[in-house]
Amino acid sequence: MRLPSFIRPLPTLLGVAGCLVSLLGFHATPSIAEKKGERVYSFNDQGELIQPQGYREWIYVGTPVTPNELNNGKAAFPEFHNVYIHPDHFKKWKKTGAFPDGTILMKELVSVGSKQAVSGAGYFMGEFIGLEATIKDSKRFKSEPGNWAYFSFTQEGKKPTKTTKAMPADKCNFCHQAFAKDDWVFTQYYPVLRAAKPGR
Repeated sequence: MRLPSFIRPLPTLLGVAGCLVSLLGFHATPSIAEKKGERVYSFNDQGELIQPQGYREWIYVGTPVTPNELNNGKAAFPEFHNVYIHPDHFKKWKKTGAFPDGTILMKELVSVGSKQAVSGAGYFMGEFIGLEATIKDSKRFKSEPGNWAYFSFTQEGKKPTKTTKAMPADKCNFCHQAFAKDDWVFTQYYPVLRAAKPGR
C-alpha cells in the first residue's frame, strides 16, 4: 500500500528526531553501576583511588559539625562535613535498607566561617578545606572490617590531591564499626538516609 505523499516523509522525520534525541542525551541508559556490575569509582595502577568527579550532584544526606566551642576548644572535627551518596546506591538503600557492595560516599570538609549572621549567632560555612571518601567493596577490601575503606584527598592549605591510598583501618574504621548505626555508616546523624530507609 502506497502512503499519501504528505505522510511519506513522516518516517524520515521520525528517524531524524530520534537521532537528535540520541545526540542530545535524552535517551534512557543504565547508570555505570548497573552496567555489568562495574563500579562508579576507579583506582590507578598504584592502587590509589582516583578522585571522583561530580559528587555534588549526588544525593546530599547531611552536614554534621562539632565546633571547638562545644568541645573544650579541641574538637576532633571542627569543620562542616557535607556528605553525599551516589544516586545508584541511594536507590538500593531505599529499596533494601542496606548499602550494596560498591557503595561510595563522599565527604566534603568546609571550615566554620562567620559566627554571626542577620538571623543571629551560629555556625556558618566558610571555605572548602578537604575531601574524603568511603567505599564498601568486598573484593578490593575483603580484609577490612565490613569491607569498608576510607580515603582522604585532603592536604592542609592546598587543593585536594587527585589520587590517594586507603587509610589504615585503625584510623577510621574502628570508630565506624563501634558507633555507626547502619553497616559502618552514621545514619543516626543523616536524616535523609533515615527517612529513606524502608519500614520507617
